[in-house]
Amino acid sequence: MRQIFPEPGDPIGPADPLIQAGPIDPGDAAAADLVAALAKIYAYPDRLWVKANFVASVDGAVTAEGKSAGLSGAADRLVFTVLRSLADVVVAGAGTVRAERYRQAQPREVWQQLRAGRPEAPPIAVVTRRLEVDLSERLFGHGPGLARTIVITTELAGEDRLREASRVADVVVAGRETVPAKAAVDALVARGHRKILVEGGPTLLGQLAAEHLLDELCLTLSPVLEGGHAAGRLTARRGPTELTAMRLASVLEDDGFLLSRYIRAA
Repeated sequence: MRQIFPEPGDPIGPADPLIQAGPIDPGDAAAADLVAALAKIYAYPDRLWVKANFVASVDGAVTAEGKSAGLSGAADRLVFTVLRSLADVVVAGAGTVRAERYRQAQPREVWQQLRAGRPEAPPIAVVTRRLEVDLSERLFGHGPGLARTIVITTELAGEDRLREASRVADVVVAGRETVPAKAAVDALVARGHRKILVEGGPTLLGQLAAEHLLDELCLTLSPVLEGGHAAGRLTARRGPTELTAMRLASVLEDDGFLLSRYIRAA
């Protein structure tokens, strides 16, 4: 893995984990140094910050055969674990949860050295209008170090469904027929979560962008052509077009993958 933008100002020497080209191995002895370097790059500021993490093919697909995993690689997966380790909460829409078969974040799958003073793993928050998620799935399990899942929904879910969900999750009703992005963010902040990581999907990301709530986009460009079969794009929403200016903050390269960070322009 190597940093190509901005250029490293003062490399620490040949062993610098961010100036080495070629594939990475998260199991390597030097992985801890690489994780520490990535944690500095992807660190949250000391205030409310909404960060999104997505992967896309060269031709713009965000899934391959219905899942994002088909576009990922070793570097992207490592950054995925670092971002989860840094976050207070991980947010995803119901469609992403179903397609990717989400489960609770596992303590063994995040870097504990990045979670000092916090729970072993961040909770998952699901945004769903009608609470159309399988409450018996592994996203709502119990076990050591597993954080209770948060469900942010609307009155459309109905009292019976809300009562059922409250047995296995912390349930927030944040609207009558839709969950405004701001209402979802406010609900998480009310629970003490200020480092917010959004992992999907396009509709949720589009809402956050439209409401000017997305502070940072971490986008991995996978060196593949998907071929035009995937439906959708990185963001999706209805209404008039409104551009959101972003500035490039950093770019890493590993084995053909480009891992970029964009910050919302002031």
